[in-house]
Amino acid sequence: MPKPTVAVLRPDDTRIEEAIHYLQSLGVTPIADSMLTICPTGKQPREAEYCIFTSTTGVELAVERGWKPDGETVCAIGRQTATALRNQAYSVDVVPSTFTSAGLVEELADEVGGKTVEIARSAHGSDVLVRGLEEAGAAVHETQLYRLEKPNTAGRSVSLAIDGQLDGLLFTSPKTVDHFLEIAMEKDNAAELKRGLNETVIGVIGAPTGRAIRDNGLEIDIAPESVDFEQLARLTVQEVRNEASSR
Repeated sequence: MPKPTVAVLRPDDTRIEEAIHYLQSLGVTPIADSMLTICPTGKQPREAEYCIFTSTTGVELAVERGWKPDGETVCAIGRQTATALRNQAYSVDVVPSTFTSAGLVEELADEVGGKTVEIARSAHGSDVLVRGLEEAGAAVHETQLYRLEKPNTAGRSVSLAIDGQLDGLLFTSPKTVDHFLEIAMEKDNAAELKRGLNETVIGVIGAPTGRAIRDNGLEIDIAPESVDFEQLARLTVQEVRNEASSR
């Protein structure tokens, strides 16, 4: 019996390499099809009373540009973002219990009135964080540290999905959804893609990714509360095997 095929669309850096190894350890055939290339803007966070990071990539790029905490309250959305800061020997003051922008707004709403807040993130963040903190009375500035572009090599997973040859598909950000579907539209095969995905287990990380999937008329099978990739992969592979055994 052939191994299940599971596509991973993570950025074309160490994350997709790590994802491939992990999927192999789960006994499936990984389809590595990065939908994201990270393009740094060369900017660094401004000084503020609060500094917010939303991703490990943002932390890494800020540190490369010479950022270091200088008395501000450092906030991180997600355990992995917090770990990236701690790996630089920087303390993290706030990590919301709900790893979302809305969760951080709720955590900070009672203390940021009249304070300056710097948000250091990608150029594609939602306005939930900015709007929520401004409504709480903060003076908010956003520094876009990087853009996420579609690699020229992307598309293998789309072709396999159109042909109904994917058992599992892992989306880890709204941009992976956008680029995946853009490729299908470029191929003029959006309808065929949706039919081909009928038998594919779709796993997503995060509420924004889930919304991007649903907004495009697709169904989600696996959506763990954690933003941990390994949990997403493990649960998706488990569901792939459950569906195969029930056929």
